[in-house]
Amino acid sequence: MRVADEIVDGAASQAGLPDAAQRAALDGLEAETLRAIETGFSTNLIVHAFADTARATGIDARLTAPFFASMRRDLDPAPFDAAGIAEYIYGSAEVVGLMCLRSFLQQAERTDEELRLLAAGARSLGAAFQKVNFLRDIATDRDDLGRNYFPGVNLLTMTDAEKNLLLDDMDADLDAAARSLPLLPLGSRRAVATAHGLFASLAVKLRETPARALLSTRIRVPDPEKLMIALGAAFGPGAWKK
Repeated sequence: MRVADEIVDGAASQAGLPDAAQRAALDGLEAETLRAIETGFSTNLIVHAFADTARATGIDARLTAPFFASMRRDLDPAPFDAAGIAEYIYGSAEVVGLMCLRSFLQQAERTDEELRLLAAGARSLGAAFQKVNFLRDIATDRDDLGRNYFPGVNLLTMTDAEKNLLLDDMDADLDAAARSLPLLPLGSRRAVATAHGLFASLAVKLRETPARALLSTRIRVPDPEKLMIALGAAFGPGAWKK
């Protein structure tokens, strides 16, 4: 995921690749990934490792194709509309949650209803992560990459009311994801709960920050608070539920 993201988010252009070459590099990475999933081998060690996991967990083009489609969308300067951003978030974040879920459940038995709830939670958590990152990175996305991931919102004049409406949507995703956490196996549950807690904390801090300040300040969770969130996920009241 990071290799593809770097192709479209600056590393390739900084190396002097024009847009067409960046698209070609992304196409090549996707083709190599599909070949590796099919054959079980790639000379690219990162692709080989991903394909090894994909073959073991059932990840295939149904999940990788939307991801690469969203990465290509970042090379298109056209503004997003509501349908376009929903499709983008599905491919860039929700399918990543679904891939992780397949890995987490590799050795676990779940009913069809539990699997449905877990898939919905994985998609919601991926969407929440992406939307929170969009909001805290609006300055970089706008100034360095020329992107606005919030259709209908003028980032230069965004009000606190508009910002809080965006955060209401993110909180709804986080709440939906939290409801599926108890269904995860214990080991992955702690890790996902930690990530959930970090982004929930970021959402709180973004809500406390004036909208105008987001254009000059990147909000982060201090390291001591990160440690407390991780400890709470590992040893808190719900950590050992089976």
